[in-house]
Amino acid sequence: MSKLQEHRDNHHEFREGETLELISGKDPIALFRAWYEEISEEEEPEPNAFVLGTTDANNQSNSRIVYLKDYLDDAFVFYTNYHSDKGMQIENNNRVSMLFFWRNSLRQVHIHGRCSKIPEAMSDAYFSSRPRSSKIGAWASDQSSVLDTRADLDDRIEHFEGKYPDEVPRPPHWGGYKIVPHRFEFWQGRPSRLHDRLVFERTDENTWKSHRKHP
Repeated sequence: MSKLQEHRDNHHEFREGETLELISGKDPIALFRAWYEEISEEEEPEPNAFVLGTTDANNQSNSRIVYLKDYLDDAFVFYTNYHSDKGMQIENNNRVSMLFFWRNSLRQVHIHGRCSKIPEAMSDAYFSSRPRSSKIGAWASDQSSVLDTRADLDDRIEHFEGKYPDEVPRPPHWGGYKIVPHRFEFWQGRPSRLHDRLVFERTDENTWKSHRKHP
């Protein structure tokens, strides 16, 4: 038996639970907060990790793991290099997706939204809270560009260590983005692969309408 077949045969037994309609209410952001706070108290590794999906100029989809650093009343915040692949793709097309998967809780949340930069003061405040090594790394790494050798990166780190022996300012090419959602899909694992899927979509009146999807 192949490893893939062995994995397929090792079915996870999904638990019974309340259907999503009974716990969701009419506000998907409130439901996300409730799930996130509950999961953050459980033994779920890196609950703030999510898959960020972007599209490049050739309409090729791209995805990578990033970390949620804050959620506002109507937006989700993460930080990166503005000149990175994802930064340039967001500049070209600010329609993005987010996917959280919490395996231990058998839950996932898929979000569509529009992405834009947050105010510089917010980026400054977060950058100042980072460890010194991470601050130096933000200067040293020309993220996503070609790197000839690891030694070249080490040389850049040494250069910026010398340039900023005390306070390390935030690079102008590094900062935060916020994603304002217009669609949520909540997924709750249930027995016999008959999972709950509940979708919320923002209307023109800035309210939310919901519907259920087949598992």
